[in-house]
Amino acid sequence: MKNLSLIINGVLAVAIAVLFFLHFKGASKKPTSAVGTSGAPGTAIAYVDLDSLGKNFLYYRDKKADLEKESKNLEAILATGQQQLQSEYYAFQQKAQTMTQTEGEAAQQALMDKKNKLDQERDSGAQGLQNELVQLNVEIYGKIDTALQEYTKEHKLAYVLTYQKGGEILYKDRSLDVTADVVELLNKMAPPKKK
Repeated sequence: MKNLSLIINGVLAVAIAVLFFLHFKGASKKPTSAVGTSGAPGTAIAYVDLDSLGKNFLYYRDKKADLEKESKNLEAILATGQQQLQSEYYAFQQKAQTMTQTEGEAAQQALMDKKNKLDQERDSGAQGLQNELVQLNVEIYGKIDTALQEYTKEHKLAYVLTYQKGGEILYKDRSLDVTADVVELLNKMAPPKKK
């Protein structure tokens, strides 16, 4: 659960990479004379800084915060349940010597039932969060795809790559960074929720 943020960022990175591959795999094989944001003739490539996109795309940031809040709430509920179960177990241990065998077995079964219910709640909650994360990534992928279709058409770009520190791209020419433009377009398309 604590790695939810890393998982969200990782899935977002993969979603964007897949987006670019799928979107541009059918691009024309003819050389293009488009001008990128650097103004250099023949530049038809730009990039989006994934870290900046994650920080500045307000809709994504709000949704990610909601998921993190849900994750923390689930952790708190599970921690409370675990503490309560632990207390009941200690109480059982103290009373065990005064119980009949039937009472002891019934108490043990009740504790096992509570543990199983807590485990099911944990698994169900984790699965629910995972499903929401997948749904969010599909939604974000769609918004990015829509924004980039509009942006690349307007700026005559053949490729928009993703950059992330420590990623596969080792060098970036900052003049080709279109992150701010894409973030602005995304924020206009999907305004953040009102607080």
